[in-house]
Order: sequence, then structure tokens, then C-alpha cells
Amino acid sequence: MKRLLLLGGGHAHVQVLRSVAGISSKEFEIKLVTPSPLHIYSGMVPGVVAGHYAAAEAQIDLARLAGRAGVKLILDNAAAIDAGAKIVSLESGTDLDFDIASLNLGSLPNFFGIPGAREHAVSAKPFEDFLARWNDLLEEGPAAPRIAVAGAGAGGVELAMAMKFALEQRGRKARVVMYSEKNLFSGSVFERILRALKRFSIELRSNRRVTAVEPGPRVVTSSGREPFDALLWAAGAAPPPWLRDSSLALDGAGCVLVDATLRSVSHQHVFISGDTAALQGVKLPKSGVYAVRQGTVLADNLRRAIERNALTSYQPQVKQLSLISCGARYAIATRGNWSAEGAWAWRWKDWIDRRWIARFK
Repeated sequence: MKRLLLLGGGHAHVQVLRSVAGISSKEFEIKLVTPSPLHIYSGMVPGVVAGHYAAAEAQIDLARLAGRAGVKLILDNAAAIDAGAKIVSLESGTDLDFDIASLNLGSLPNFFGIPGAREHAVSAKPFEDFLARWNDLLEEGPAAPRIAVAGAGAGGVELAMAMKFALEQRGRKARVVMYSEKNLFSGSVFERILRALKRFSIELRSNRRVTAVEPGPRVVTSSGREPFDALLWAAGAAPPPWLRDSSLALDGAGCVLVDATLRSVSHQHVFISGDTAALQGVKLPKSGVYAVRQGTVLADNLRRAIERNALTSYQPQVKQLSLISCGARYAIATRGNWSAEGAWAWRWKDWIDRRWIARFK
């Protein structure tokens, strides 16, 4: 019996689950290893925080998808992979053999070795843990909470505005301060983001690196210490550290190098997609937009690999559409050098997100 092992229930693998129905049989066994029976769609997380969606509206039922596809679901985390021996070890101590493996693991918070950050900050990922901590703050936190956000990329600014909006809707006067080592936007997009943050009275401290986090938490920068009720860490993404012992070829950041077919350049029976993948010769942002696009190619190529047919190539979009939600039902749209904003942009994003989720309901 041949064995296909799917590690992680991310944006790409939910598409694989829709495509492999009928393949799993007495001749071919498919297993999915993921810690939760539900997948939270990252594009809707700021909307959940802001109160525009219930959490269930942003979830995909992996257990149901797997069951319909004839895929065995294993609720566990991968802890190691020996790509040469074709063995995956799980945190529970179980070892799984495979003939073909596909990794769609997402990313972990990158604390950059900053003292105290791992212990005292609340990471934006995994989303399940973040939303639980956010609900605690929303329901039981202080009347006027002080919130720090480390990182001012798209995820950081979306969550900062979503949190401020949700608290204001409850009549709570929150103070939100963002710290960013460098500006990740430029031109008209940066100006639009600055205006959006200003409307919410959110302070953006550019070129201000967080050098340590102390209990409280207290944020430490070159200009001193500042206390907060909560610190959200949205400053970077990192691959699972156990990949460094996998024998897979990696880039300098520890992501798995893949070719245009999304196969490992060193082990062609291993496919990788999403944040954990590093497309050889191309530098892509760590964004769910790319994982979604890769999912279509991945699903097709896994079928082709099973049937021993020639694989197709993934072509990343040169200019991706980005829709940055701004707390309220308002968003900034950008593609290349073009940008615009308004309630219409939020409705556009809402339509895209709901249509994506509806494919798996």
C-alpha cells in the first residue's frame, strides 16, 4: 500500500482535501496530521477580533473534509521528519511511514532571540491561542487597557485597529501603541495606513526596536521602559525548528527550498507549501495569499505524483492584490503602485473571504 502523509491543516491542504476524494483506497492510504479538527482562515481573523464575524464563520471543518475524502485524521503535531528514511515522528511518540509527504505547516512567531518576548508576549500565531487570549482581555480585562503591538506589517496594523475598534464599541478607552523596527510600507499605502491609525489614535513608533520584554509586560526600547496590560507579538514568522534536523535542503531562515512544482529540491517525494516553503530563486512574503494560490497547484501535483504523471509549475503572481482591513468595515486596497480605500474595499474583501470559506462548508 502506498502512503500519502499530509502534515498541517493550512490554506493549501484544505484544497488538497477537496481534491483527493476517491484516491484513498486499499491501494493508497492518505493521512492528515494536524493539532486541531478546525482550520481558522487567517484573512478573517481581524474581522473576528473586530466583531464583524463569529469565530465559527472563519473556521473550516477539517474533520468533515477529511472524512468525506476518505482521509484518516490524526490530531497531533509533527516533531521531526527523516526525509531520507521517509519517517515522521509525532509529539505523541508515534512514528509514521510515508511514500509521499506534503508539509503545509504555517509558521511560528519569530521572537528574534529578544529576552522575555516568548514568556511575556501574546503571539498572533497560532490563531486559536491568540483569539482565546484576546477574548479574555475583551471580557475580563481592565476598563481602559494599554496594549502594545510589536510589528507593523499588514497583520500587525490590522489587528491593532481591530482591537481598538472592538474595545471602543464596548465603550472602553483603550490605548494602543505600535513598535516597528522599520517601515514595511511605502508611498501612498504608507500614508493611507498612517491616516487610518491616526483615526483610531493609535501611536506608531517607527524605527523603534523592542530590545526586551519584562514581566507586566513592560516593553524595553532604546528610549526606556513602558508598562502595558498586554503585548501582541506580530513582528515576524519562523518555520518549525525541527526542520533543521530533517535533511531537507533549507534556506538561511530555515524554510524548505522547493522548485517550481513545490517539491523539495533535495527530496522529490516531499512537497512543501505556504510559509514553510522557500521557492528557489524567488523571494515571497510570508502571506496566506501565496499559500492559497499554491494550494491549487499542490492539489493537482499530489494527484499527478500519485498517478506518476508529469507535474505542473506554480507561477507566483507578480503583483498581488492586498486588502488591509481598518478596524471598522473599511479597508485599504493595494496592488503594485495603485492604492485606494473605503467601505467598498471592505465589502470587496468580505466577499472574497466569504466566498473562500463557502468552498469548504
